[in-house]
Amino acid sequence: MIKINACIFDLDGVIVDTAKYHYLAWKRLANELGFDFSENDNEQLKGVSRMTSLDILLGIGNLTFSHEEKLKLSDKKNQWYVEYILKMTPDEILPGVVDFINSLRDNNIKTALASASKNAMTILKQIDMENYFDIIIDGTKVTKAKPNPEVFLKSALELGVESKYCIVFEDAVAGIQAAINAEMHNVGVGTPTVLTKANYVISSFEGLNIETLKLNFFK
Repeated sequence: MIKINACIFDLDGVIVDTAKYHYLAWKRLANELGFDFSENDNEQLKGVSRMTSLDILLGIGNLTFSHEEKLKLSDKKNQWYVEYILKMTPDEILPGVVDFINSLRDNNIKTALASASKNAMTILKQIDMENYFDIIIDGTKVTKAKPNPEVFLKSALELGVESKYCIVFEDAVAGIQAAINAEMHNVGVGTPTVLTKANYVISSFEGLNIETLKLNFFK
């Protein structure tokens, strides 16, 4: 059985589902530019940076812009996204998340929030969860997007825990690969057919606690 000293959580799709707000903002941008952007198209944007997402979206629309123009488009999308998340409430925390994190705290296991989003603190404040994590590493503290392991390695460093004693919880393929690149154990939140490289996959945190995690997932 592995030793667990810290659990590191992605935000989008793990703690809350903000993917719908990203989708609404990207779709709004695409429509303004004169083309449609489907939910299926949106799957290509999961786990990648904002500017890479914009490049994918513009590719779908067969549009080309200068770097300066793309920065303006990216900012516009983000402004719309922030409008949506400023209406979020604690009711949007995904099922079982709070109970699971409380079980970690009860067992003296450190917790970190590790997200590439620069809006992570805004979201945490909206859902009243900024005090649930020992440290928070967001897009204002890292420069490299997943699957680069920077966000997870920085989390472990600030927690003072070796990578081999950390478990990452991720919903995106790029995030699972980032955890692997950081030489950390990982749990995928989603479906096994998508998160094929995860050590273990859960559909939700409901009913999960640290003991069942140790006993059933990492024998």
